[in-house]
Formats: sequence, C-alpha cells, structure tokens
Amino acid sequence: MPALQGAVESTAPVSRLHEHRSEYPVPTGREEEWRFTPLRRLRGLHTAQPLPAGKVTVRVDAAPGVTAVLAQRGDPRHHTGFEPADRVSAQAFNAYQEATVVSVPPEAEDPTPTVITVRGEGADGAAYGHTVIDVGVNARAVVVLDHQGSATYADNVEIVVGDGASLTVISVQDWADDAVHLSHHQATLGRDARLQHAVVSLGGGVVRVAPSVRYAGPGGDAELLGAYFADGGQHLEHRLFVDHAQPDCRSRVDYKGALQGDLAHTVWIGDVLIRPEATGTDTYERNRNLLLTDGARADSVPNLEILTGEVIGAGHASTSGRLEDQHLFYLMTRGIPEDEARRLVIRGFFGELIAKIAVPELRDRITAAIEAELAAGTAEVRA
Repeated sequence: MPALQGAVESTAPVSRLHEHRSEYPVPTGREEEWRFTPLRRLRGLHTAQPLPAGKVTVRVDAAPGVTAVLAQRGDPRHHTGFEPADRVSAQAFNAYQEATVVSVPPEAEDPTPTVITVRGEGADGAAYGHTVIDVGVNARAVVVLDHQGSATYADNVEIVVGDGASLTVISVQDWADDAVHLSHHQATLGRDARLQHAVVSLGGGVVRVAPSVRYAGPGGDAELLGAYFADGGQHLEHRLFVDHAQPDCRSRVDYKGALQGDLAHTVWIGDVLIRPEATGTDTYERNRNLLLTDGARADSVPNLEILTGEVIGAGHASTSGRLEDQHLFYLMTRGIPEDEARRLVIRGFFGELIAKIAVPELRDRITAAIEAELAAGTAEVRA
C-alpha cells in the first residue's frame, strides 16, 4: 500500500476545552498524577492559555492489507470509547483536527510492520494528534510509532484489539534534545486477545508516556515492556495502568531504565487494579533502574490493588541502584577494560528486554542508541 502522509497542526488552542475543563483542572504539581512532572518545562501544554500553533508531519507506511487514512473529527471510524487520562490528554483530544486511523482486517496475518513516523518541525508552538489502531477479529499485526525531530506535542493513541487478535505496538521516542512530548495510549483487549506494548524512550527534553490497558472480555493477555535511557537534564516519565475487570486475564509489566549525568530524572509509576469480578487474574509488574553517575534520580512506584481473593498470582518489584562491583571486577580480571566492562554489563541489563521486540531492525537501532549514550557519557566524564 502506498505511504500515507499528512501534516498535523494545532489551529485550535486549548481554549476549546469544554466538557473536560472541570473534570481535569489545570494541575499545580501537588496532585498525585503530576507530582513528579516538571510542569514549568511543559511549555504550557497543561495550562488553559491559548498556545501558538506548532506542526508535526505524520507518515504511515502500511503493511500489505492494512488500511491507513486521515479521518476528520467526527468520522465514524473514530472509536467513541476513548476517555482522556489527564489534563494534557484532554487538551489533545479536544484540539486535534484529524486522526490517523490504521485498520487491520479480520484474519489478516502479514508480519510486516506498519510504521507511523511522527516528525516534529520545530519546538515553537504546540501540536496535537490522535491515532487509532483497530485490529480485527483473529488478526495478527505489528505497528511501530516512531517519533523524531523537534516538537512540543501532545497526543493520544487509541488501540482496539479484537477477539482472538494479537497486536504488537512499539512506540519509540527518539526526539531531539529540546522536544516535549506527552502521550496517552489507551488499549482495549477483546476476548482471548493479546497485546505486546513496548515503549522505548531515548530522546527529548521532557517525555511522559502513559499506557493503559483494559479488558473487554475474558482470556486477554497484555505484556507491557519499556526501555529508557536518560542523560543529564532529561526527564523521562512512564505511567502505566492495567485495569483487570474481566476473569481469567493475564498481564506482565517489565520496564528497565538507565540514567547518567547531572539532573537526569526518570519516573515509573505502575498501577494494577484487580476488580472483584476479575477472578483468575495472573499479574506481575517489575521496574529496574541503573544509576550510572551521581546527580541522577530514579523514582519508581509500583501499586497493586486487589479486590478479590480468587487470583492465580499478583505481585510487583522495584529496584534502583548502581552497577554491582563484582560484575565489573569479574570482567576486568579477564583483561576487559573498565569502560568496555561497563558497556557489557549494561548491554546485558537491557538485552533480555530488547530481544522481545518483534522488529529486528528496531532491536539493532535501540541497542546502537544505548551504546551511543554510554559512549557519550564516558567521554563527558573523561572531559
């Protein structure tokens, strides 16, 4: 299918907020969902003040059999079940002009990834976007969201996985250093549906990605993966919510991050709710962080609320710390220089998670980007 390309501009400022104004007031930073976020660095995305128009371009390279259209607001191909997650999500939902709608027909099984490239054309002014990924019954698909360039951008991604379908979504935040990006991904899984959702955050000044999963039928299986690497001054935030409201569903969350440089900051919040009717739930979430230098900070908060005693398993784990000296010592005693030993240990730290990503080209790109981050940090320390 030929590529689809279009420009997304913010021609309607945030004054368009209407039904969500009272539900999502302007945050002050004292709210639980905003207490880790540097509001002063959001360039007004969270406020009620009109903002100048920014611009991003969206290009879709669709897999065979997959359709991609730019649909105007109100188009019936938009799913009506989307609910904004916070003030900025509501801003984006009310301000976007057209949505990128990717549809996978029932029974389709082509493994070729559909790639949605979002490129910022400058950080001045705010742009808003909306993406719909709709996977039909018993279909199999892979979708990549690739964010590049410079932008002040807020968007929502609506994911619908039909009964018996399987979808892999990989969202790569590889922005320029001055970019600000706040994104909410809302996934709904049908009966016996499977979703692998991976977030890779490497670039950008401030990045906040908030995936959420809810089950619309029993037997759903969600795997949420994340890899991130923060340099000095970067703020990378990931907020997850898994809502178990159906019986016999499974979820696994595994996020790993590394930080180096002064004022490098990462935030991971993992919320899992098991409702009374969600008997037979099997869930586990884990977050691990490596602090490679002084001056870096990782906040990690797992939360698990269980409202039924009839579960298969439910747990969480969170660790943040430095490289273990014995690992470095083991390699160095075998003639490996310290810098190379550090790279090997960190490569192993991320390796198992990266290996799960379904697109080989992306695995290589992510590994190379992490290697480049490590090399840059080593050079800075030596200087």
